[in-house]
Amino acid sequence: MSSNTYEDLQRSHPCFGGQKNNAGRIHLPVSPGCNIACRFCDRTINDVEERPGVTSKVLKPEDCEEILGKALEICPDIKVAGIAGPGDTLASDYALETFKIVKEKFPELIKCMSTNGLLLSERAQEVIDVGIDSLTVTVNAVDPEIESRLNAYIIYHGKKIEGVEGAKILIKNQLDGIRKVAAAGITIKVNTVLVPEINGKHIEEIAKTVKEAGAKIYNIIPLIPQHELKHCKAPVCAEIDAARTAASKYIDVFRHCQHCRADAVGVPGKSEFGDQIYQRRLNVKETFSHG
Repeated sequence: MSSNTYEDLQRSHPCFGGQKNNAGRIHLPVSPGCNIACRFCDRTINDVEERPGVTSKVLKPEDCEEILGKALEICPDIKVAGIAGPGDTLASDYALETFKIVKEKFPELIKCMSTNGLLLSERAQEVIDVGIDSLTVTVNAVDPEIESRLNAYIIYHGKKIEGVEGAKILIKNQLDGIRKVAAAGITIKVNTVLVPEINGKHIEEIAKTVKEAGAKIYNIIPLIPQHELKHCKAPVCAEIDAARTAASKYIDVFRHCQHCRADAVGVPGKSEFGDQIYQRRLNVKETFSHG
């Protein structure tokens, strides 16, 4: 059970408004593989791109105590230890193992996890037991037809399930998982990648549905055109603003997302210490598989 309320997070978590108070975060890139195939996702290992799904290396859980100690020494403003990839946090055990270490060795840090939600319903109790304070679930549609245009397939209990059939399972598991985790008092943020020509007119429905399931805050992320959706246009400011206005009828909307890397360190928009903490040296791209 989290001891941090939504109001606490608004003061001390940069993804809930805490950036006004110089709140910093460290992302620990311990989750290597993913279990869904988003058509816009290009997860890579490199030092140069500033976007989600990118890291310079993948850590083991046992590496994280030393990394966190070093990071707090360099940037005492860090209040949040987050795991946001580069793969999905529940597709392996590494994220939950890392949070057990954080809970024991750095109990003052807010524990923040991001997931695509495919396994959230069945692993909800583990998320609750490890003491996650804030959980971000990426929900790009609540209509399976729309979701299937954004996500090619899921890997679920060893099976590859494509199209609308896979989308139905994903959406059901996301919403069931949000309900279970929210009922335990954990603050839930929902992220949606805005692809105007696919889910632009669907944002209001997503916002309404996730709010009813228990989400507290909603974050609309503009598409970075790449991978299978490289032909789609990134939303312009007016489209992002319209989507946020539509969503805000139902749920608090976060408006300051920085498109952070999976190994970001520091205060968003003000300081970045990832190079020092993770000794980024690679300038090549090494692409993950959807396995």
